[in-house]
Amino acid sequence: MAEVHPILHFLAPTGAGPARVFDAQEQAVLDRVNQEIAGESSLDDILDFLFQGIRELYPCDRIGLAFIEDEGRRIVAHRNRTLYEPMLLKEGYAEDLAGSSLRRVLDSNCTRVIYDLPRYLADHPASASTRILVREGVRSSLTCPLTVKDRAIGVIFLSSREPRAYTPYHVQLWMALAERLSQAVEKVWRIEQLTAANQAYTEVLAFVSHELKNPIASMITDARVLEGGYLGPLEPRQSQKLERLIAKGGYLLDLIGEYLDLARMEGGNLALHPVSAPFGPDVADPALDLVLPQLQAKAMTLTRDIAADLPPVQCDPGLLRIVLTNLLGNAVKYGREGGAVTLRAEATPAGLHVAVRNEGPGFPPGERPKLFRKFSRLQTPELRAQKGTGVGLYTAWRIIHLHGGRMDATSQPGAWAEFTFDVPQPLPQAPDDAL
Repeated sequence: MAEVHPILHFLAPTGAGPARVFDAQEQAVLDRVNQEIAGESSLDDILDFLFQGIRELYPCDRIGLAFIEDEGRRIVAHRNRTLYEPMLLKEGYAEDLAGSSLRRVLDSNCTRVIYDLPRYLADHPASASTRILVREGVRSSLTCPLTVKDRAIGVIFLSSREPRAYTPYHVQLWMALAERLSQAVEKVWRIEQLTAANQAYTEVLAFVSHELKNPIASMITDARVLEGGYLGPLEPRQSQKLERLIAKGGYLLDLIGEYLDLARMEGGNLALHPVSAPFGPDVADPALDLVLPQLQAKAMTLTRDIAADLPPVQCDPGLLRIVLTNLLGNAVKYGREGGAVTLRAEATPAGLHVAVRNEGPGFPPGERPKLFRKFSRLQTPELRAQKGTGVGLYTAWRIIHLHGGRMDATSQPGAWAEFTFDVPQPLPQAPDDAL
């Protein structure tokens, strides 16, 4: 049953009056909207398509989409379309749901019809949104809940600049659209929320990493000045403390570098700039120079096996250096004290093949699927003992895929591990960066 008010109706799905058969034109519009709405890829596309279709069925000068936020405490406008100017109630407008008639719409899945907004405002002077809509010239409205599996996610507002523009029959028309539209809107809304959250996360990641980088680098420089005796001789214990401080600072700088690379990728700022470059001088040697101190500290031996006839490689040398530095750094970090590290690079019929092998604990076959995944670390006791985040391998994997190549890893547990990558030559015209 409908609750009657001189200017207000709340109509439940079964309370919109006797069911009527829609005429052929109305049914055709409903069918078209229901079929096509699920294929729209953004809230803007959905609202544009819906606004056009709705006007074939409803008197409608304005349409608005709002979502429940803050654990059900308020409703926030996210998209609006009007046939007039100016639009005063815009995206981002928010109102508390406590004490609002919208609370009943959402809790009971009713549709609210306000026949005369100026009169409604006179009875509800605290309704700020009604006041704004009246200033826009709106005179009647139909508020329709968006519900997915008995869970309210938001509302659609249909508005007219004519009083008493909506009837219970318009509610019946809405119910023919409600389920499919609610599902489509929620799907796109969740995707947009995830996209926005990921963007915010990468921005914070880049900001924090960048702000930490310079102070830590300066601290390391100061520690090296002290260790070098520029401010006076040091006792052995003091030198040891400074060496540990420098090592810890170096670890933090490496970590910051990994996070900055990740932020570039996640923010869509990682672009490939390929040139024809000699692999040894432009990629391998700079990477080896960076890991040589750690390798010497663990008394490890290095074999550099780069084919003498290896032709110049079409690649982004800066990005491949990130990959190779990561693989070599991991080979040293997870390799056994006094063990061997081998870097091998050769040409194959398909392109460039590079392998980095170390002697050490390796990893069991069951842990292989965890490699190359963001923030994923192998869980063997030997590997858990080493500091790391899993970011570096994921970054390397993304860079190789950006080149259109592939990365892999094999191991004999307790003996060795080998990480390889292949870069096709020439590079594909449209490198594959698919996850």
